[in-house]
Amino acid sequence: MSDQKQNFIGGTWVPGGANANINPSNTADIVGHYARADAAQAQDAIAAAKAAFPAWSRSGLMERHAILRRASDEILARKEELGRLLSREEGKTLAEGIGETARAAQIFDFFAGEALRLTGETVPSVRTGVGVEVTREAVGVVGIITPWNFPIAIPAWKLAPALCFGNTVVFKPADLVPGCAWALVDILQRAGLPDGVLNLVMGRGSVVGQAIAESSDVDALTFTGSVPTGAALAMESAKLMRKSQMEMGGKNPFVVLADADLNVAVDCVTQGAFYSTGQRCTASSRIIVEDTIHDQFLAALSERISALTVGDALDTSTQIGPVVDESQLAQNENYIRIGEAEGARLVSGGERLTRATTGFFQRPALFAECTNDMRIAREEIFGPVATVIRVKDYDAALDVANDTDFGLSAGIATTSLKHAIHFKNNAEAGMVMVNLPTAGVDFHVPFGGRKASSFGPREQGRYAAEFYTTVKTAYTSA
Repeated sequence: MSDQKQNFIGGTWVPGGANANINPSNTADIVGHYARADAAQAQDAIAAAKAAFPAWSRSGLMERHAILRRASDEILARKEELGRLLSREEGKTLAEGIGETARAAQIFDFFAGEALRLTGETVPSVRTGVGVEVTREAVGVVGIITPWNFPIAIPAWKLAPALCFGNTVVFKPADLVPGCAWALVDILQRAGLPDGVLNLVMGRGSVVGQAIAESSDVDALTFTGSVPTGAALAMESAKLMRKSQMEMGGKNPFVVLADADLNVAVDCVTQGAFYSTGQRCTASSRIIVEDTIHDQFLAALSERISALTVGDALDTSTQIGPVVDESQLAQNENYIRIGEAEGARLVSGGERLTRATTGFFQRPALFAECTNDMRIAREEIFGPVATVIRVKDYDAALDVANDTDFGLSAGIATTSLKHAIHFKNNAEAGMVMVNLPTAGVDFHVPFGGRKASSFGPREQGRYAAEFYTTVKTAYTSA
């Protein structure tokens, strides 16, 4: 179709099969039509990236800096427009969509600066007359596969460091949210990227993602998504002996101690569990509450979330937007049934909601009288569903918090410095929050977790160099 947004391969926009991008707040609203690549086009993209790598990896630092800076400036200048696009295609509230877009601009700005700070070190040798230099070089062709829940921020924090350090890219965004990805690539190519450096192949994971995963010409693979897919991709990468970075799920605990400020605790849980419709890998899905404050906290939290406004993401009064699509909503509903069958008490929410437009609306669900062995407390639901678990004291809370296959984020509400420090030191998670929501991180520091949540080097900030570069040690004798 004439208005189709096309794939971008080797510096050329290339048509493909059609995919309608549907607004989850209003299924009658078609955000746009986007191409779907096939396996052959994915191979063409990989070949283009491989051909472009030698020149780009040796490009001048000012060239990379200028391109990333121009991209940052345009994203920021268009944050209202791009934020609206994000909210239309993914369902985040407009405020969240604009905020995420601004964050993408900040990420590109950060790595524009990092392009001018590429350093190595000179080390004395143990041998007389020998010099040693340690430097970082680009890895090569990087395959980037991103999820639907952060359609501009996650692509940004993978694309920016990949390009900053001199890699070329084959980029496959989630099939549900091609719009923001297409806009990013359009911005970057107009910012001056040489042909073949960045290639966009939209389409299904089973087709395009698989082609990227199986290619021996892809030197590194970074993925954010589900645990099963991440595990399969990591195994495929192991066969090819290539670098891989997998960011996967979470079943993040938030501990509320008896000494906590109740308002702070309720705010943290409301934001962490239910904002972005709970569709964040860092969402607080297990709320672990000390016995003496349990009933008071549960009543306050239930009252707070019952008052949240669920509706069209573009309505400025909306606090919770729709679930991303029918499949995800059905999965959420199934977990509501599972929780009730397991004996948990549904305090509030969980039902589908009818609004002026046809969309995938669900009232935030809160379960009480949960145990940590229930499926709703162990499996990632990825929706606006939280479980409350009563515990005797801090020690029991820490044990429950760590009793999970995941280890991405963990939080605690307390006014005790002793417990705050102990929790930071002993929570088995890659990121720990004290009196802050588990969902909400800075762009200039490491992001990632432990156990089944993450595999490979950390993302974001200066730690991104661990994945996107390889270390070379050079010896010279006079």
